[in-house]
Amino acid sequence: MRILIHAGFHKTGTTTVQQALRHNRAALKPHLRFLLRPAMVAACDSARAWSARRDPLDLALFRYELAQLAESWDPTDPRPLLLSSEDLAGHMPGRHGLTTYDATPQLMQVLADTLTAARPEADLSFYFSTRGAANWLASCHAQHLAASRMTLSAADYATRYASSAGLDAVIDAVARAVAPHPVHRTPLEASRTRPLGPLDPLIDLIGLPAEPRATLILPPPANTRPSPARLDALLQLNRGPLPDRALRAAKKSLPPDTAT
Repeated sequence: MRILIHAGFHKTGTTTVQQALRHNRAALKPHLRFLLRPAMVAACDSARAWSARRDPLDLALFRYELAQLAESWDPTDPRPLLLSSEDLAGHMPGRHGLTTYDATPQLMQVLADTLTAARPEADLSFYFSTRGAANWLASCHAQHLAASRMTLSAADYATRYASSAGLDAVIDAVARAVAPHPVHRTPLEASRTRPLGPLDPLIDLIGLPAEPRATLILPPPANTRPSPARLDALLQLNRGPLPDRALRAAKKSLPPDTAT
């Protein structure tokens, strides 16, 4: 039983990968099983909770939910199994006081230990997408502007959270934590030029045959960065006096944007 874990990182093409998997579900079904966040909400929520609070109970819940998930899989099914959710790596830095992905190596170690205990026959590997520091920090800042009450400018955010952009160092730590299971990585800048974009490296690792691979379609990129005008509008709203509920409504009422 082959299992591939795609656990992040946020803002590195993960949503595009997940939309591509959904879009090509029928073509992939004979060759691949995949689980996205809706199929493992409890495990994802426990991972995020532990990254924020470091409460041992949250880590125990993460282990429990993974074990329950693994017990539901048919070990006689010959298709590889892909789990894809950046929430398995914990919260994005910038949320809940987090400045790095320092929770991710231990989360991956627990994931590896739990899945191999539940499925000793499993051939387990990990995959992470990365991104250049400047573009990644700018994309994270845009996400925080839209989803939270971020009041830092892009420049101030990049300065304060510069250490969070060391994604390769996190992957190196993951590799040490989950050894001997292999850990793979691809920069978004490299995968974007491939026929199936950020999905392409995963399809390589899965070993999808050439015939079904040729039928796959890559949807447009997901969660693209808003225009500078919209980012400024979000920043001004976040810096304003509106209470949280009114702030969310004001963001939703902004006119349609042409993303870049």
